[in-house]
Amino acid sequence: MPGKRVRPIIVTGKRKTASAKALIKSGLGRVRINKVPIELWQPEVARLKIMEPLILTDDIVKSLDIDATVDGGGFMSQAEAVRTAIARGIYRWSKREKTKKLLMVYDRLMLVGDPRQAEPKKFGGPSARTRKQKSYR
Repeated sequence: MPGKRVRPIIVTGKRKTASAKALIKSGLGRVRINKVPIELWQPEVARLKIMEPLILTDDIVKSLDIDATVDGGGFMSQAEAVRTAIARGIYRWSKREKTKKLLMVYDRLMLVGDPRQAEPKKFGGPSARTRKQKSYR
């Protein structure tokens, strides 16, 4: 593992319309999202999703401070965007293929990202595909 770094690493993660930016620097293992400690992040499902890369790479994370900011999208999209940003930051910090392989085997979307987007709404109906029903009688 590399020694203490002077320069922090800035990484991003996206999911649907949510985008997250994470600042990774050497520290004591503190993780904050929008200035809130991860232990207090709600809902719990989203917190557990965010913690996946932290649990997988526990040996590396103990010596890092992670400050993430996220906006846009819903709570689960935000959680997945933060998760992607944190995983990418941990990999870039460690510079180990072993770390990359570990994260990719667990869930490829932690490092790669998911390109799927919601389909845009069209005219003639309430959503992207539904249309008003036609009646002849």
